[in-house]
Amino acid sequence: MAILGGVRKKPECKIEEHAILRRRFALVDAKALEQASRLFKAIGEVPRLRLLTLLAQGEISVTQLAEAEGETISTISQRLRVLRNENIVQRRRRGKQIIYVLADQHIMDLVFNALAHAGEVPASADRNRSERKSRESRLVRR
Repeated sequence: MAILGGVRKKPECKIEEHAILRRRFALVDAKALEQASRLFKAIGEVPRLRLLTLLAQGEISVTQLAEAEGETISTISQRLRVLRNENIVQRRRRGKQIIYVLADQHIMDLVFNALAHAGEVPASADRNRSERKSRESRLVRR
């Protein structure tokens, strides 16, 4: 179950729906695997992932990111450099400000899917919770 607005939501997709994608990616070349691995390493740190969630809301300056995170501009710039080196974010100059934005929709989808997956309760945990509630309700009725 994903948590959306404080409400737990059951996953909407089934593993069978991904069979087509499994066949499509069965023969991925070594270069693509290496690039994907570097991408996951770059977003695998919580502070950088937090930056991506902020950037998913739209373009934002380094100064605004630093204020939102309570960090120095230098620290934020270092994190953004790692993300930029893997083509996860893009930057442009607006006057004296450096503005960052997510590189493309794939990155936004990746971030949202990872967060949705992280918020899901495994089926076994959901089943155990249901069984526990059932036992508790039987005890209360006695």
